[in-house]
Amino acid sequence: MLAVKALTFDVFGTVVDWRRSVAREAAAALAPKGYALDWNGFALAWRARYQPAMERVRSGGRGFVKLDVLHRENLLDVLEGFGVAGLSEGEIDDLNRAWHRLDPWPDVLPGMARLRAKFPLAALSNGNVALIVNMARRAGIRWDAILGAEVARAYKPMAEAYLSAADMLGLAPADVALVAAHNDDLKAAAAAGLRTIFIPRRTEMADAGQTKDLEAWEGADLAAEDFEDLADRLGCA
Repeated sequence: MLAVKALTFDVFGTVVDWRRSVAREAAAALAPKGYALDWNGFALAWRARYQPAMERVRSGGRGFVKLDVLHRENLLDVLEGFGVAGLSEGEIDDLNRAWHRLDPWPDVLPGMARLRAKFPLAALSNGNVALIVNMARRAGIRWDAILGAEVARAYKPMAEAYLSAADMLGLAPADVALVAAHNDDLKAAAAAGLRTIFIPRRTEMADAGQTKDLEAWEGADLAAEDFEDLADRLGCA
């Protein structure tokens, strides 16, 4: 059993199924306008611009801006690439808020209810606070704190994002665990002194054929199949 005092969570991919959710939202927004696109491909193309956009901020190429801003800039490129034109500013803004309306994986709500009875639970996400709040209220996700990039003014995997979360919780990094489905995130958290828990999301990127993050890296402190299994492993009723 891992001896920690709080659990923090990566959100996109670990807590919520962003790919299917964004594909659904894009179809709902654009199909009525006559577009018949590869909605899964649209979601993947939008997500593919996520890390490069944040890297400009991490590298000092631009000042810190919220993820909502980066998502909207990326959306404009994706719309152009898919030949979508003529949307109003309000329609673009609403589609950009697709990331506020992501669905949790089926195990998340029951698993988090059990985990929360024993541990404080905090989002440690690159998503901005309003995004995570809106997502949580819609999906019924109960966070004790929303931490991460906007609070730290640093995007993961910068060490400040992880260290800020521990500091905000009033804990030493070693007393905090990051729960994530992405080994690169866990490795960065471990380098900052946090404990690490791997949860696989083997269909995050594709319904079949995903090749990355299928299993935990060898340095992870703990691995579980889902949030319910994690609750079992951490002794939660």
